[in-house]
Amino acid sequence: MAEPLDAYSRVVSSVAAELLPKVASVRAGRGSGSAVVFTADGFLLTNAHVVGSSRAGTVAFADGTSGDFVVVGRDPLSDLAVIRAQTATPAPALLGDSDELVVGQMVVAVGTPLGLAGSVTAGVVSGLGRSLPARSGSNVRLIEDVIQTDAALNPGNSGGALADSHARVVGINTAVAGVGVGLAVPMNSTTRSIIAALIRDGRVRRAFLGLVTSPAPLPEQLRRRTGQDGALRVVEVVPGSPAHLAGLRAGDLVLSAGRSPVGDAQSLQRLMFADAIGRPLPITVYRNGALVDVIAEPVELTGSGV
Repeated sequence: MAEPLDAYSRVVSSVAAELLPKVASVRAGRGSGSAVVFTADGFLLTNAHVVGSSRAGTVAFADGTSGDFVVVGRDPLSDLAVIRAQTATPAPALLGDSDELVVGQMVVAVGTPLGLAGSVTAGVVSGLGRSLPARSGSNVRLIEDVIQTDAALNPGNSGGALADSHARVVGINTAVAGVGVGLAVPMNSTTRSIIAALIRDGRVRRAFLGLVTSPAPLPEQLRRRTGQDGALRVVEVVPGSPAHLAGLRAGDLVLSAGRSPVGDAQSLQRLMFADAIGRPLPITVYRNGALVDVIAEPVELTGSGV
């Protein structure tokens, strides 16, 4: 008689059973990866870098069903793309809310790494609110507000699901930053707005500032002065970007942008849509014990970094 599963194994196996049929293997041009069914009428979510500049490709599911797909839209800044299968698809996966995640929470990654269909790994949320650069040659693409996990990710996992213990998709796996460091695009209100724009318009007009940031607590005296608990620490400023031209520096603590408090990556990211392009954006930072005001003028993000 088989040994009964322990609680951890029961959770992982139940998530796998729920999501494996709904995560497809994707091929587009020279690229390959995974995609997650998220509507009943054949729309799938994947990474922009998986589809690249392709307009179409092929998709295959765990039950052996395969067929063509067309690219509906892509957004390089979030590294998200929406495709639509030209064949029957399984019932959609349930989308969750990454804002409810906590560091240390168990997550399960489902994808098709290294051409191996139906691969499942598990781990924990290692970090939240990351903002990291992804480089391709001389181009730099910033992926905002990513989830960091130690669930093993390999080439081909990109575009697959990162799920919580209830099989709700809380992220789309996007990159491997090192051994034991996987990154996923969060599933939150900002992401849902991006997905809606991709379905509606095929693209998202995004403003580009050029900051790589990480959430940081404020010193006690600054908390009392501003009424804020946290801010964004500037880790890197992209050379030649609007942030660089405005005089922002690595080490700055971004307190506000557009005269609104900035406490996490989402609060800054929510400003970086079409309305911000070409308009002066006042930014207040804390630097060397003093508050410093600068004006940046975001530019439109182009697709050259895909």
